[in-house]
Amino acid sequence: MKRLQWPSWMPIDPYILLLLGTVGLAALLPARDVGADVASGASTAAIAFLFFLYGARLSTREALDGLRHWRLHVTVLACTFVVFPLLGLAARGLEPVFLTHDLYTGLLFLTLVPSTIQSSIAFTSIARGNVPAAICAGSFSSLAGIVVTPLLAAVLLGSSGGRFSADSLVKIVLQLLVPFLAGQLLRRWIGGFITRHKKVLGYVDRGSILLVVYTAFSEGMVQGIWHQVSVVRLGGLLLVEALLLAVMLALTWYGGKALGFGRGDRIAIQFAGSKKSLASGLPMASVLFGAHASLAVLPLMLFHQMQLMVCAVIAKRRARDPEAIEAAGDAAAGWPATDRTPGAGPRTAVGTARRSD
Repeated sequence: MKRLQWPSWMPIDPYILLLLGTVGLAALLPARDVGADVASGASTAAIAFLFFLYGARLSTREALDGLRHWRLHVTVLACTFVVFPLLGLAARGLEPVFLTHDLYTGLLFLTLVPSTIQSSIAFTSIARGNVPAAICAGSFSSLAGIVVTPLLAAVLLGSSGGRFSADSLVKIVLQLLVPFLAGQLLRRWIGGFITRHKKVLGYVDRGSILLVVYTAFSEGMVQGIWHQVSVVRLGGLLLVEALLLAVMLALTWYGGKALGFGRGDRIAIQFAGSKKSLASGLPMASVLFGAHASLAVLPLMLFHQMQLMVCAVIAKRRARDPEAIEAAGDAAAGWPATDRTPGAGPRTAVGTARRSD
């Protein structure tokens, strides 16, 4: 029997539909009383297990090998943890006209989380860019984010009237960093098992995130915070995020050119430096914001879908560039690549970047 697949023309990531369905379930049937305690405990355990798997998957050897292309990785890290937060701080002027305080806090948090891994690799491959560089850049960003994101949150969210506290930092260490380090230490013995069951564990990843979303939005429903958000505010948030994404896509592409990077490297920089990770951001927000996490993660969920749709279009257009077609022809003829850009045939962009990262 032929396996059913998500239609290639459908622009919406099916996992986003699952996330929205989870939000709807939390709105209709929020966890209360004992159920809320059970959901909170399960969510805490799921977050710890999620970061344990992240640690077990990351190859230390691959990360060290990638250091040879340090200029590209420093550029991506600077975009992710310097340029993005600066733009987030600049958006403070939009409060309270376009954004409520809670939505702005969520937008600022969005700018602090690490870059994606899976979708950055997929889009770089589709656009015929430097795939190994995208792999290392995404991995370095995720690794750095476990430490850098909480520190930036302590400085920026604390100063902006957020709900970050020293207790939140301790929770980050216990729930995220300790499990991640445990996964790294045990990788030698469980790495093979993780690789063999990668597909099944991928469902565990996504299921854990759905549980985190349900718990966060249930707490928000119980506290009635959704009465603070109107359709007009959501429209303003979407406009601000569209502008943020456009600015970062332009800066990463033309900034890479100004820094002297070749086409393949610029593609990796653009796709790794302009994105934010839903998989890393949601658990962190749950730890940092607690009962107020629902509004805090809303900007990240919207931005994630927006970046998938826009980058899918850009990746397919990059693949049709004359320079990319010429490089693919040289590779097929056995000529050496001139720009270290591995050829990759066109694929459906959003379909290739399905995993929520």
